[in-house]
Amino acid sequence: MENTLFKTIIQTRKNFIELIETSTTEEVNEVPAGFNNNIIWNFGHIICSQQILCYKLANVAPVIEAQYILDYQKGTKPEKFIEAEEINILKDLALSTIDKLAEDLNNNVFVSYNVRTTSYGIELKSAIEAVQFFPIHDAYHYGCASSIKKALNKK
Repeated sequence: MENTLFKTIIQTRKNFIELIETSTTEEVNEVPAGFNNNIIWNFGHIICSQQILCYKLANVAPVIEAQYILDYQKGTKPEKFIEAEEINILKDLALSTIDKLAEDLNNNVFVSYNVRTTSYGIELKSAIEAVQFFPIHDAYHYGCASSIKKALNKK
């Protein structure tokens, strides 16, 4: 897999982590007026979505706990206050799951794939195509979280 792509993925996730680290636990949990989610939900969602797009659709067990998929998958919304401990776990997962993905790609772990058309309108036919797509999804949700942070700062 192209090195520049992984550098972009990692940098976007580092930017997201910096956004979280410059916010309070209360701020990352707050859903401002006009929004339907919060900063930490968007962050958990990118981790969860990468696992679904790359692992579940390839019939490979995700490397994160099932609860994170249940809490942050598409169609969910913030249901509870996320404490600092879980925020720290998510920050670790944001980067460790990318390292694991690179390793699994190098080891040809992804053999089959269940074709899926994303809500973005892109048809994914392989784990490689999923890897090429999810950085766009990550950046979109980073933008959403940045907008939430701006809305919170205007209060």
